[in-house]
Amino acid sequence: MTSAAIPLNLDSFLASIERRAYRMALLATGNHSDALDLVQDTMLKLSQNYGDADAASWPPLFQRILQNRILDWHRQQQRRRRLFVFTRPLDEDAEAEAESQLEQLPEPRDHNPAQLLELARDTEAALGAIGRLPLRQQQAFLLRAWEGLDVRATAAAMECSEGAVKSHYFRALHNLRQWLQTPAEPKEVSL
Repeated sequence: MTSAAIPLNLDSFLASIERRAYRMALLATGNHSDALDLVQDTMLKLSQNYGDADAASWPPLFQRILQNRILDWHRQQQRRRRLFVFTRPLDEDAEAEAESQLEQLPEPRDHNPAQLLELARDTEAALGAIGRLPLRQQQAFLLRAWEGLDVRATAAAMECSEGAVKSHYFRALHNLRQWLQTPAEPKEVSL
């Protein structure tokens, strides 16, 4: 997000970032309600602690708070798994919610079913691949590619060095390219 595009009041800023933040949290947690809780906590913390800060500082502050909340959530899940030994069941409600959100999207201009199906498969494959990335690679990729933060702002949000951001981002790109690479067309063999 460029500084020219940052809304001047906090409510407008939060409204402009909420969907991307939710998607980021959903990819990290895999659970609808946990993702909503993380985003709400982040918004609340930003408004309570930094509401009177300069508007240009809100995007990196928001991302830093969100990434810290996501890391805290993962730590909590690890502790919970160690205590209970079993993993949490798949959340069918989150899957149904994601499908209902897809139904609310505006209708695409192109009505060619074959192209729409291919686009849906590509999007689903890309989101699935991003969800498979290790957490730090996922964070680096989403902050750099999706949020458009530079290396310095991404390092601040992730609380790591710029070199670590570059490494995580490079590995994320490598993994995504490898996973999303289309298989080579089979060559015809003449008999």
